[in-house]
Amino acid sequence: MRVIFMGTPDFSVGTLEALIAAGHDVCLAVTQPDKPKGRGGKMQYTPVKEKALFYNIPVYQPKRVRDPECVEELRKYNADVMVVVAFGQILPKEILEMTPYGCINVHASLLPKYRGAAPIQWAIIEGEQVTGVTTMQMDEGLDTGDMIMKTEVPVAADETGESLHDKLAAAGAALCVKTLKALEDGTAVREKQGESPTAYAKMLTKELGDIDWFQSAVQIERLVRGLNSWPSAYTHWHGKVMKIWRAAAEDRRADAQADHMLDADVQPGTVISVGKAHFDVQTGDGILRVLEVQMPGKKRMDAGAFLRGNTMEPGELLTRG
Repeated sequence: MRVIFMGTPDFSVGTLEALIAAGHDVCLAVTQPDKPKGRGGKMQYTPVKEKALFYNIPVYQPKRVRDPECVEELRKYNADVMVVVAFGQILPKEILEMTPYGCINVHASLLPKYRGAAPIQWAIIEGEQVTGVTTMQMDEGLDTGDMIMKTEVPVAADETGESLHDKLAAAGAALCVKTLKALEDGTAVREKQGESPTAYAKMLTKELGDIDWFQSAVQIERLVRGLNSWPSAYTHWHGKVMKIWRAAAEDRRADAQADHMLDADVQPGTVISVGKAHFDVQTGDGILRVLEVQMPGKKRMDAGAFLRGNTMEPGELLTRG
């Protein structure tokens, strides 16, 4: 099929490569405009632009895909279908209906669950044991179009946002190729979505990572994994931001008594014990065992290395910003 591919971040790249490998004619890659990065402000290509140029695919980067000139530009390519993977802009009706097969979206959740911008991370934060990818016939709603195919992906107990991102990117690439074949063969079955059983998977912000120690240890541990590698979960220790990269939820409260602190007297966020390779923090329900941290200007390090270079005592308080 003659394909216009629309995508921007790393998550999109695997699908672009899979379409090329499957023999589809990707005639154009549409991606977000380049952005300045770093102190020097050097313009950085999007991951999709880099990959498209590698394959000598023309690249188009409209500021607003709704502008009439953008619609007319896309029409010139006479594509059979548009494949949209984490593009980053809402498509107007003129584009959704431009090609014979419309716009096919690869969405990183088992729709109608986790519609929105960050379904991968929210699946971990909310404690899902299984997630997956859905291909969808796009409509004018936000992730509300008819579902075509799904594939499930188990969420491992130690799954992070980064590791699940990679698994779902690969699963989505394979599913997209299967979906286009079904469209060509006339065997694709579309299914209406019902109401979403989950909240909108809102975009991630740095503020989301500020740990609320009054939550349970289980909730905080999931937040740590879900926001790894961006934007990261963090707390404040001695006025400095401490990122927490790895932790374990301990369903117990006895450590507080071991340090002569009664449960009722322990404020969530209090360091209740310090070992050689970890330190334990009281939460609103249970204990969070911290295993890997990062201080400003330093590399990530296991908690043992951190404790060898810093003095932390039971009774100290970790706080929100």
